[in-house]
Amino acid sequence: MRFYNHSHQFYVGIDLHARQMFLCVLDSSGETRFHRNMPADPDHLSRALQPFGSDIVVGVECVFTWYWIADFCEDRGVEFVLGHALYMKAIHGGKSKSDKIDSQKIAAMLRGGMFPMAYVYPRHMRATRDLLRRRQYFVHHQSELLTHIQNTNTQYNLPAFPKRLNSAANRLGIDDRFEDPSARKSIDADLQLLEHYHRILLEVEAQVKREATDHDPNALHLLRSIPGVGPILALTILYEIHDIDRFPAVGKFLSYARLVKCPHESAGKRVAGGHHKIGNAHLKWAFSEAAVLFLRGNESAQRLQQRLIGKYGKSKALSLIAQKLGRTVYFMLKRSEPFDAARFFGDSAHEPAA
Repeated sequence: MRFYNHSHQFYVGIDLHARQMFLCVLDSSGETRFHRNMPADPDHLSRALQPFGSDIVVGVECVFTWYWIADFCEDRGVEFVLGHALYMKAIHGGKSKSDKIDSQKIAAMLRGGMFPMAYVYPRHMRATRDLLRRRQYFVHHQSELLTHIQNTNTQYNLPAFPKRLNSAANRLGIDDRFEDPSARKSIDADLQLLEHYHRILLEVEAQVKREATDHDPNALHLLRSIPGVGPILALTILYEIHDIDRFPAVGKFLSYARLVKCPHESAGKRVAGGHHKIGNAHLKWAFSEAAVLFLRGNESAQRLQQRLIGKYGKSKALSLIAQKLGRTVYFMLKRSEPFDAARFFGDSAHEPAA
């Protein structure tokens, strides 16, 4: 975790909400110079900061409304720091809590060098990244509908479907399997929603391919060289990473992608707990999806999976393949090298730790 430790004349902590924000300004000696609740808009923020000149830093916790303040500061040449929400909760949690107290604590953490930093994603790529994340949401719901159909079929002890239901052609007439009118209606509702999601996903993917231009085309080409990784999944990984150079070591990248679990020890013993939600859930999903697609029709990958299953079990084996892919992607992007199957399968030094 990185902490902001630059010196300024004034430190601005903002407890931000959708329509209101509580703003606290501390000077370099720690004295409160401004502390007030106000509407969350650029005009009020500009008037509040104007008396303090240019040697200021603005800190905001990473909530869903931070975009406009980051853009406000960038347009005016003001230093902006985004706070990591989970780390901030651990650091400044207290018995008493209010917007006024929180804004002062944010400013105090900035001044004291204890402000945990999150990555400020560049504005020109945010909308496309958010659209890719929205696509993930639709894909998850599509999978839930398919799972419900499979479960209902099993619930009524009906014969297994002869083909995968992912294809619309394989779903024709499956509601006729169910004699009960209510069960048939439930399946019919699932089928109608699946058709809607299919159309929406096609439109979203077409939009992404048109708009996803603010990236390194060579990096996209490198990711496409991984077996099973198509254009949308490659763009998802690329837009979630943005710049591989912001990760100084492969371990930092794997931790950010939630591909490794950090040990928690006390008195030489491992203890339960840990912040498993720290990291990028969207990147975790992308590498998990890449691992599944990597195995399809890939005999070398399937042999690797069988070796790992014999050693660690099925679920752990898939996680290790996703971790191995994450490690491979890191070095591919760092070295600008395409996927090397011989290195991936043959070099034991690249095999992930259990």
